[in-house]
Amino acid sequence: MPVQITIRGVPNDVRDVLAARAARQGQSMQQFLRLELERIASRPSINEWLRETRQAVDASGSRVPGTLIVDAVRADRK
Repeated sequence: MPVQITIRGVPNDVRDVLAARAARQGQSMQQFLRLELERIASRPSINEWLRETRQAVDASGSRVPGTLIVDAVRADRK
């Protein structure tokens, strides 16, 4: 069952920007914010993404030395 969330202390200018974005998309503020929260929740945070990426690299056992990457970038620039 859905829950209700109340956010207090939102500055007027922030509310105005969000209301304008909702209006441009033909949405109510509630609909706009719910969809934004769903979008945020569907993606990993940067820390989660980094942790998962590091785990994948560690699991693969492959490593590319930094010097090899720098050499490849320099070669591309020539």
